[in-house]
Amino acid sequence: MTNEVWWRLGFFFSILVIMMLLEWRLPARQSPIKNTKRWLANFGLVFTSSLFARLVIPIGLTAVALYNTEQNIGLFNQLQLTTNMPNWLIIVLSLLLLDILIYWQHRLFHKVPMLWRLHKVHHADAHVDTSTGLRFHPIEIVISIAVKFVAVTALGVPAIAVLIFEITLNGLALFNHANIRLPNAIEKPLRLILMTQILHRIHHSQVVNETNSNYGFSVIWWDKLFNSYKGSAEKSDQNLNIGLVEYPGAKQNSSLLSLLTMPFK
Repeated sequence: MTNEVWWRLGFFFSILVIMMLLEWRLPARQSPIKNTKRWLANFGLVFTSSLFARLVIPIGLTAVALYNTEQNIGLFNQLQLTTNMPNWLIIVLSLLLLDILIYWQHRLFHKVPMLWRLHKVHHADAHVDTSTGLRFHPIEIVISIAVKFVAVTALGVPAIAVLIFEITLNGLALFNHANIRLPNAIEKPLRLILMTQILHRIHHSQVVNETNSNYGFSVIWWDKLFNSYKGSAEKSDQNLNIGLVEYPGAKQNSSLLSLLTMPFK
């Protein structure tokens, strides 16, 4: 855990570079907005959100998890005291429960109007690529961290599970937002487990019932279990209309200021 920052940054930048190189060499779709403008806004929002989250919540999730373990706070810490539950089982259960939590958090951000105001910043992007996977309003990021704080404390999630989950969540968000199209021989079996690029682009469709589907960031199990899975869209992946109808222009999608103020308009 002493090398947590390096583990997280190492995986993050490695996956980011790999996905962006694949997008450059084998793009699935052409962006209707000049990528340099979108990237300036999207990566600018990443920096702003990270800074804002650090100022509002200066302590990290792994630090909270370590403290909970030391003080025997949370369900799994208590169970380990009373039943001697093995660490590997606690880690597996923690990862599954955190993933279900993120699924339902995402679904609520679509269903609750006040939360949708924040989340639409992510969906207003007229193109989906790796940078879109990082494009979230600072207030949404803070809410998400706060939700995970509560879950990690209530469940007594161990620090190593928090680290694995955060690395996996960020890595798969970059992966399934990437502007690539896997060969059918790979995509078809992979979508039985993971949220692939084609499945996630359906989630970014302008058609409302398609937007309100495929909420998972990692596995597709929760979408199938909770009846929100959609395996195909009305249009083909090549012709799918991406984004939100009310935010079609480059001006609305290519300015950091417009992204920051979008929820309040």
